[in-house]
Amino acid sequence: MLTFLGFAMIATFLVLIMMKKMSPIAALVLIPALFCVFAGKGAHLGDYVIEGVGKLAPTAAMLMFAIVYFGLMIDVGLFDPIVRGILRFCKADPMRVVVGTAVLAAIVSLDGDGSTTFMITVSAMYPLYKRLGLSLVVMTGVAATANGVMNTLPWGGPTARAATALKLDAADIFVPMIPALAVGLLFVFALAYVLGLRERRRLGVLALPGQKAPREVAEAEEVERTEQTERTERTEQTEQTEQTASVEGDLVAAAAGSAAHSGSAGSAALGATTGPTPAATSLPTPTAAPGSAAGAAPEDGFQGLDPDRATLRPRLYWFNAGLTVALLAAMIMELLPIPVLFLLGAALALTVNFPHMPDQKARLAAHADNVLNVAGMVFAAAVFTGVLTGTGMVKHMADWLVGAIPEGMGPHMALVTGLLSLPLTYFMSNDGFYFGVLPVLAEAGAAHGVSPLEIARASLVGQALHMSSPLVPAVYVLVGMARVEFGDHTRFTVKWAALTSLVVLAAGMLFGII
Repeated sequence: MLTFLGFAMIATFLVLIMMKKMSPIAALVLIPALFCVFAGKGAHLGDYVIEGVGKLAPTAAMLMFAIVYFGLMIDVGLFDPIVRGILRFCKADPMRVVVGTAVLAAIVSLDGDGSTTFMITVSAMYPLYKRLGLSLVVMTGVAATANGVMNTLPWGGPTARAATALKLDAADIFVPMIPALAVGLLFVFALAYVLGLRERRRLGVLALPGQKAPREVAEAEEVERTEQTERTERTEQTEQTEQTASVEGDLVAAAAGSAAHSGSAGSAALGATTGPTPAATSLPTPTAAPGSAAGAAPEDGFQGLDPDRATLRPRLYWFNAGLTVALLAAMIMELLPIPVLFLLGAALALTVNFPHMPDQKARLAAHADNVLNVAGMVFAAAVFTGVLTGTGMVKHMADWLVGAIPEGMGPHMALVTGLLSLPLTYFMSNDGFYFGVLPVLAEAGAAHGVSPLEIARASLVGQALHMSSPLVPAVYVLVGMARVEFGDHTRFTVKWAALTSLVVLAAGMLFGII
């Protein structure tokens, strides 16, 4: 009964938000509350919610202060050079913009935190997508999928959980998986290329303000070639006329017996009748190609972020850069809990960059919308996860799936684990999967001679899909900052993320890793 109710609750939630019948916050709260009553445990709903909120409160605090911190860094201009570099590469070509999104998301994902990745990626790319009219769900889908592949880094979470649950070394799990994960990342880049080509066919290669569109440049070049041909023809005609006149002048001079005088008069007459010489011809100013010094380059005509905004702090650039690097290094080294690090970082950045109280209040107010949206979504998700876990739905669902595995699939438990990681890490948290389900799968595999290392490696392949799960707080940062409906993001991304996970699984099997 609980198994059926668990799957029915998840399916109801996904259908309602994808059909836009309910907002994600309302769906995350009301649907689990209703199914908790259906399960006959409505009296315990308060306990489940409080327990879920307690578990996710540190995550909500981390996201709140991380949004404030990175919002301040965007305000003061820390990421402006990144935006300009991306614009130089993209040149208003939709294909390059989408590929640039995937590359940027993959690079920033090296810090191991999805929320940080999405905040930086969206901050850099959102203005460009809006200005060019590109699909924002393409941006969120590509960023989430690239981050999902990179989320398997040992400090990203899943690998460490798998190592802890099965008492293995994280390096023994991750290092052999690098070739398969590299194939997965290349597939994401190829996917971004294809999606970018689709956007290019829809919109064409565009131009930013101060920059000629490619068609206009081609037309200008054609006009220039035509004018150059006409000038060449006029020059040749003038030279031919001069030669003819010179010969006629010499004959007249010989007949009159005053060659020198007549030659001078002939030359004067010739100069009066043949018009200006080629050297005196006024040439039209050639049209500058996009990105040239004469034309307005993308980074000169459109910065993505306002280059003249009052919040810029160029004198504090290296302080802010050093503070960000130190913050990320401390996070990777786990010197302090992540929420504490971002709280301290946000307070320090706010005090140094905006020492006056009115400015501090203005900056906090500017980012309050994102903070409230994301924090509200996380606490609403706490209701969902609290009911799933508290009622036992998650455990019954996992047991049913494991029990449904045919006996003959025992020797192929690594493949089974890889396939199960897609739906299970989407429908439950990483903690629930790696600490609750993975040990059971590893025991079943060991009974058929399958190494726990292979099971652990296979369990990582579903992370590309996991990063778009409604149970992942970071995804709300992504869709919130990009102003994309969660249902639209889910409908677009799930198929591509699942395909990416299957590519990683296939590559792992091909290379003999899984």
